[in-house]
Formats: sequence, C-alpha cells, structure tokens
Amino acid sequence: MLAIEVKNLVKRYGSYEAVKGVSFTVNKGEIFGLIGPNGAGKTTILRMLATLLTITSGSAKIGEYDIQKQPEEVRKRISYLPEDAGAYKNLTGQAYLRFIADFFNPNKSEEMINRGVEIANLGKRIDDRIDTYSKGMTRRLLIARALMIKPEVAILDEPTSGLDVLNAQEIRRIIKNTTKQGTTVLVSSHNMLEVEYLCDRIALISGGLIVEEGEPRKLKEKYNASNIEEVFMKVIK
Repeated sequence: MLAIEVKNLVKRYGSYEAVKGVSFTVNKGEIFGLIGPNGAGKTTILRMLATLLTITSGSAKIGEYDIQKQPEEVRKRISYLPEDAGAYKNLTGQAYLRFIADFFNPNKSEEMINRGVEIANLGKRIDDRIDTYSKGMTRRLLIARALMIKPEVAILDEPTSGLDVLNAQEIRRIIKNTTKQGTTVLVSSHNMLEVEYLCDRIALISGGLIVEEGEPRKLKEKYNASNIEEVFMKVIK
C-alpha cells in the first residue's frame, strides 16, 4: 500500500526550474530518503508535499488524497518538520509539547504529551526552559513534537543537521522506532553516509532530478561502491 505517490512533479520560479519532473513512491511504514547536495531540490519537494508550496505541474498524493485538490485532508494526515524549525524558548519542554498537543487535539492532549515526553527522552530536563537546551536537545524535542501526534506520514527535512554523533544517533533511533508504530517517514539529507543506515529506500537527487533510486545495499552492489556517497559520485559522472 502506498503512503506517498509522486508523478512528474515540477516546480518553477519564473524561468528557473527547481524540480524537474520527479516521480517516486513510498510504501506505508517505510523510511524513504531524498538524498543529494544542498540546492538539489529536496526541500522544495518536501514543501510541496506538505502543501506549503504550489505545484507548477505534475501530481502527488498522500495516501488517497491529492495534495492540490484535497490539501486540508492531506494536512490532517501529515507532520512536517523543516530544517530551520524552532521552538518557543521561553517555555519549558513540557509546556511546549502541551501547546502543540492542545493545538492539534485538546481531547487527546495528555496522551500526545506523554508520547512526546517519551520520544524526546530528555529526562528531568523536559521541565527546564528550552533556552537552556543544547541544539541536540532542542532537535529531539522538535522531533517529538512532529511525531507525538502519530501522523500517517512524517516529513522531516534534514533532521540531524548540525548535530553531534550521539544526538544524531538518537534522532535516527527515534525515527526508526516511529515506523514500528505505523508512521511512514519521508526524510531529506545531504549526509549520504548517514542515511544509508536509516532508510529502507533512497532517491539520489541532483539538479532537481532523481538520478538513481533503490535500496542502499542494492545500489552499493550495483555500482560496486562501499557507500552511498561513492554511488552518487559514480552516477553523476
């Protein structure tokens, strides 16, 4: 069963074509990665799927819902976390989760808050103000915010950007555990060495085009490469 279906997706800004006819599918419960350098078009694709940018041409669905024709239904089923997302620093971690939970569904806020606290795994620091958090702690709180609502599809843009090794590992653990609860994850990253350990399948993107797609292990075998970065370099030559 497909969680995401993208067909010939195009985004133009005037004469500049940022996304050039991208097509891919993501299965329910899968972690799918859009992998490529900065400026490849990854964030633009994610923002279109999150209904934040209009599509120039092509189509896309989240489940059975068309992102252009049924954006309200799509928004009920997704959670989107941009790379530059921030939190209200004057709130405690727990108060911030409560604010988000009450916004989404006041009737289930306690359930969502408890789930968010568990996902963030910040211990007693959850009751401290966010302005005292490290970057890694803040990112874990934001990931918890995105996942505690149990979205059908979580769209995560560069979820481990700028984090140290330990915090990045924790974020990957959280994302993997999320799929066990039924959430499909679409993630973008320019860190090719990292995502090959995270994703079930990946699409390599360069210049707004998908240049290769498949399971990391099979792609490495196909191109006789030791890692995905090496695969990417061989593909774009």
